[in-house]
Amino acid sequence: MLSPQDIDELATFALELADAAAAVTLPHFRSGLAVDHKEGKHAFDPVTAADRDGEEAIRKIIAQRYPDHGILGEEHGHEAGRSGLTWVLDPIDGTRSFISGVPLWGTLIALNDGERPVIGVMDQPYIGERFVGRPGGSELIGPMGTLPLKTSACTKLEEALIGNTDPAMFHLDDEKAAFREISSKARLRRFGGDCYFYCLLAAGTLDLVIESGLQPYDIQALIPVIENAGGIVTSWSGGDAQEGGQVVAAANYELHEAALKILGQAAND
Repeated sequence: MLSPQDIDELATFALELADAAAAVTLPHFRSGLAVDHKEGKHAFDPVTAADRDGEEAIRKIIAQRYPDHGILGEEHGHEAGRSGLTWVLDPIDGTRSFISGVPLWGTLIALNDGERPVIGVMDQPYIGERFVGRPGGSELIGPMGTLPLKTSACTKLEEALIGNTDPAMFHLDDEKAAFREISSKARLRRFGGDCYFYCLLAAGTLDLVIESGLQPYDIQALIPVIENAGGIVTSWSGGDAQEGGQVVAAANYELHEAALKILGQAAND
């Protein structure tokens, strides 16, 4: 079990990793960077040198500072460690936003203690915002200084502001129907947010984020940010969301339960 001192040290280190990634990725943003399509994918799944090199920069620093830690990253796979601790990385979550010039992408960095992610960072270097979650609280470090994060008090679907990156991520008919039913009840729906929408939920400006088809590196950094701000993140059946798949993030338990009554009908875990 990590001590408070360990958490302090590793959370500070996570911010160093975010700095290192930003030094690589940010110069490529809105630069006309070449875009590749990942092999083996049928739909367009873009990847750039910024994705690959950003993760490589993070991995190098981890290997130097904590050689016994494991690493799981989107671009370069899994390296087992000996400590029981694993860094879970997505150098550019929202590559489609990145290549479109939309500043809603982010670098995701999580530390998993072998049971669950305990530290999470989402860094958006272009607009200078960094969302950090760890035991004891979540905070936004940005142009206005350092501010504590707290989820909203919205408990009803009819009053909720819902975020989703792209409804096209719902491939199954029952998933589409469940999302359509919740969307029809909500006060407002916004799309295209990638990881940034989860952080807005932690900040209290969105109330619910519903997605599917996620990977562990898409969600693990966001779980500590949301949970330590007062929210909840689970699968559509109410189970553990750290492996990805169907994910729902809610501002509080009441809203979460209201969403699960609908989403649970389409849960596949």
